[in-house]
Amino acid sequence: MNTKDDASDFFFNTTIGFCKFVAGLHEEIGHVGTLEAESRDGVATDIYNVEAAEILANEAQLLPISDAVPIYEQLVSTFPTAAKFWKQYVEAYMAIKNDEATKQIFSRCLFNCPQISLWRCYIRFIRKINEQKGAEGLEETKKAFEFMLSYVGFDISAGPAWMEYITFLKSLPAVTAQEESQRMTSLRKVYQKAIVTPTHHIEQLWKEYENFENSINRALAKGLLSEYQPKYNSARAVYRERKRYLDEIDWNMLAVPPNDIWYDYATWHAKSGSLDSAIKAFQRALKALPDYAPLKYAYAELEESRGAIQSAKTIYESIVQDNADVISLAYIQFMKFLRRTEGFEAARKYFLDAQKLSNCTYHVFVAYAMMAFCLDKDVKVAHNVFEAGLKKFMNEPGYILEYADFLCRLNDDRNVRALFERALSLLPPEKSVEVWNRFVKFEQMYGDLASILKVEQRRKEALSGTSEDGSKALESTLHDVVTRYNFIDLWPCSSKELDRLARQEWLARNIDKKADNFFILNGTNALDKVSGGQADKSNSQPSKVVYPDASRMVVCEPRQTNEQLLPKASNSDVPSTSSIASGNFVTVDEMLKLLSPTLVGFITNLPSIEGPSPSVDVILSILSQCNIPSGASIKASTNQQTAAGPAPSGSDLSGSSKALLHPNGSSRRIPRDGHSAKRKELDRTDDEVKTVQSRQLPRDVFRIRQIQKSRGAAASQTGSLVSGGSAFSGDQSISMD
Repeated sequence: MNTKDDASDFFFNTTIGFCKFVAGLHEEIGHVGTLEAESRDGVATDIYNVEAAEILANEAQLLPISDAVPIYEQLVSTFPTAAKFWKQYVEAYMAIKNDEATKQIFSRCLFNCPQISLWRCYIRFIRKINEQKGAEGLEETKKAFEFMLSYVGFDISAGPAWMEYITFLKSLPAVTAQEESQRMTSLRKVYQKAIVTPTHHIEQLWKEYENFENSINRALAKGLLSEYQPKYNSARAVYRERKRYLDEIDWNMLAVPPNDIWYDYATWHAKSGSLDSAIKAFQRALKALPDYAPLKYAYAELEESRGAIQSAKTIYESIVQDNADVISLAYIQFMKFLRRTEGFEAARKYFLDAQKLSNCTYHVFVAYAMMAFCLDKDVKVAHNVFEAGLKKFMNEPGYILEYADFLCRLNDDRNVRALFERALSLLPPEKSVEVWNRFVKFEQMYGDLASILKVEQRRKEALSGTSEDGSKALESTLHDVVTRYNFIDLWPCSSKELDRLARQEWLARNIDKKADNFFILNGTNALDKVSGGQADKSNSQPSKVVYPDASRMVVCEPRQTNEQLLPKASNSDVPSTSSIASGNFVTVDEMLKLLSPTLVGFITNLPSIEGPSPSVDVILSILSQCNIPSGASIKASTNQQTAAGPAPSGSDLSGSSKALLHPNGSSRRIPRDGHSAKRKELDRTDDEVKTVQSRQLPRDVFRIRQIQKSRGAAASQTGSLVSGGSAFSGDQSISMD
């Protein structure tokens, strides 16, 4: 084969004998759904879901060919360059010996998939259908080998194809000396082509070539080998360089958007000065990714840059037709292309047609208006376009803002205010935030102090209904003053102070809402519940809760490190509270040594917090110094002070402490010496902790909880207690009357 066109003619007219093409096969198959409907395991997939495609391909191998054909057709239509799907498809027809369908599939895939595995499958098919045709069949097979090597022979993995062809030539019968001479000449030519082709098998081919020449004539072999040795060395060096780049490529990977390696490949050709190769690369890319708009824009850009205006226009028209999801962007880019290549009048005609379509968004109006204003210097046309669009897009805040920017460029402050007033009278509050903010910015730039304050107050009143706490939104804060007197990226305070003001404002507006949510989640009587008993039915209102002063709350600063907030460590292994109070810094790990294992386990499992929060390290340092009484002891002391006599005690089953039942089934024991539970925990030895933590949980926890629930009321009257232990320490000893 001298040229690829000759090879193509041969491919269609001789060996394969293509009688029917794609259309007839599609008529037999009928309509095929997308991969989104073909997922067999109920997996919701998109059209380019690789995992779903692999599942379908594997299932198709187990189906009869009549059921598998629709799946294969969908796979190869979605992934037209996937050689493995084409190979699987064609082998399914080869297995049932349907030669006609096999030929049709090969005619559709070979030129689009230059992969060795698929082409060797094609050679296997050609050898099979020609094995009974004698000399004529051998000649057809030889032409098929030459056809394959002319297309994929330079692939780095083509070594087996060259070796297979050489083996085929050696197997040809040679009755006469002339036939033997012709066979040896053909073998020599193939060897000499193979040893200068940088493939994985180049060294093996060179050794075979040496043996081949030496087996014929050692004197002649010495001259030929010395002639081709430098060429072979050069090809081997090229192979090693290519191998570094190609080893990591997965040749079976499916082409899915938005992989732009196609763009890099085409750009590489263009930068190398080969525009024709770049065009072919883009054409191949669009066959693999027919709906990927960025590649189409890049292709059109290349055509326009080299003066092929009509080709570029055809590409833009295909973008408008095929990209329904970004149709307005396609309209805009085509309109800009027409202005560049055919003039403003062509762009105007296209805009008049596009703006009548139902899927035309406000962006098209803005693009054309700004094109007329900035490029054609026609203020009147731009103003008319904006006014025309206002009739359709008055409910679009984005369009209002673009129109306002245009009027600001004209210094038409009167019409800017009229536009804002008109839009804000029609927009619902939830869509008017951006318009109000721009109105305020406009007044800050162009208005006097009275108009600035008036618009700011109107904005607060209009938007107060969008929040749950409208009264807070109407209050004036220092943050309002700061934002009022900024300009671009210049602020009247530091960024740290600005951040603090913003967070404090957020805290002030949300602290009450957080408190309300607390009562909603925990019940109105959450604070009046007594451990193990029921709430006082006579008291239906929650007790008074004192909330922190949000204005004095310190906001967590991410820039500060733990070392800046923690005391420095002393020389002792376990720091004491006195060393902390003296201001010596300690690390977090050393700080945790002061705490009980239960509290340490609780702290390590705390979730991360987003937003304003106090420093955990500072809180721990304070807690480690405080003798905090437990909730049970507080309640007990309160009862003793208010009751006429000493409070009745429950059954002290252990003989060492009193226990109060919590709603979750656990109990908290009050030490007899009056010390707090936390201090008692600090005094435990390691052996005691290990012993407590090694105790096993009760087996039938569900039954125990059922008993607790049924006898909860009786427990407070008879003194029978259910001790569930500590949920953190693992002390789950259970005692019941």
